[in-house]
Amino acid sequence: MRKTLALFSLSLGIACTNPVSSVLAQVTIPLPVPAPAAEPVPVPVPPPNTPEVVPALQPISPETACNSQRCLGWDEQLWGRNGDRQALLTSIDHSLRYLGTNRAAEIYANYPIKEITLDRVRRSLLRFRQLVVSSKSAAELQAAVHREFAFYQSTGNDGKGTVKFTAYYEPVYTASRVRTSVYRYPMYRVPPDFKEWKKPHPKRVELEGKDGLQGHKGRLRGLEMLWFRDRLEPYMIQIQGSAQIRLTNGQRTSVGFAGGTDYPWTSIGGELAKDGKLPLSGLTMPKLISYFRRNPREMNNYLPRWERFVFFQETNGAPATGSINVPVTAERSIATDKSLMPPGALALIQNAFPFPAGGGRLERRRVDRFVLDQDTGSAIRGPGRVDYFMGTGKLAGDRAGITGGNGSLYYLLLRE
Repeated sequence: MRKTLALFSLSLGIACTNPVSSVLAQVTIPLPVPAPAAEPVPVPVPPPNTPEVVPALQPISPETACNSQRCLGWDEQLWGRNGDRQALLTSIDHSLRYLGTNRAAEIYANYPIKEITLDRVRRSLLRFRQLVVSSKSAAELQAAVHREFAFYQSTGNDGKGTVKFTAYYEPVYTASRVRTSVYRYPMYRVPPDFKEWKKPHPKRVELEGKDGLQGHKGRLRGLEMLWFRDRLEPYMIQIQGSAQIRLTNGQRTSVGFAGGTDYPWTSIGGELAKDGKLPLSGLTMPKLISYFRRNPREMNNYLPRWERFVFFQETNGAPATGSINVPVTAERSIATDKSLMPPGALALIQNAFPFPAGGGRLERRRVDRFVLDQDTGSAIRGPGRVDYFMGTGKLAGDRAGITGGNGSLYYLLLRE
């Protein structure tokens, strides 16, 4: 779904890791003898000390996973009248389908943590699925998981397991297939020659203009897919990576990611805060949208600051799809940095998320959730980032827009 992902907490920085390499230097020292010259003897110089590259995941002891205060894996949301056990089983099945592909085999053949293999990830999912089906309560599932599974914790953004959470969702918007005086802001298909575009790619402002209306007059002319009445809507779809669309003729369709220019994430909320337009503390997506509703001309200044531009394809009503090419499941799919984390694998997250509390209110509740790692994004970098798929529609958007905070991320694998 989302080669570009939502960043609802609107952070200013993203952690990343880089391998460090060293070079063995050599010097030559001539032999100090007056006899016939001998060939110089190379004397190797020890390489300089280089920092050890720490894996993004570290195994934790059973005592750490289950101490006197709390054991990991108490997912009470699987049971009860509003339990979503079937959603978790569906998400597991999607990952199992991916793990049976040649692409999965290629990725796991080079996965940097050798004990995390394709076979082990797959067997772990199959066994966990059996446990979800057979368990009668959160306590029963939790106990079985601790008997049979090992926990690997993300090192986080501080090396101590602190993981920053955001959330994304699939919006639902109205659009027209033709340009009108009301529906003026376009969304574009991927150019047929996009793979041949030279880098650096054109920036957003070069492709669509400062006002978002000029793209159909330039390089993107003829690539318009849909037209929207509000400039923020196609921009938000570029952030989220997909959308369900109500057409003005009464029909419905959907769109999904098809390609994007090669620029990093820029937080528009961070830019507003940097300029003193909004306070960074407590800045959420609803507050950002409200600001642009009151100050629409400011979009011409701030939206182009995210230089990346995303292209779409029509998906004809299909559900939102993750980077491993399977549907993402509301509150059971996450996005992480796939250069570090095992795609399709079973994970456990701990964080506070907003839940409906009646009367249109949302209240935060800290929970454990079993999830599947099925997506990624240009804004999700390093071991200290998780983007949580909240679902489709307005309530999902309201909840995603205020999701944030620090939590923990674990992967579960059958004991060897």
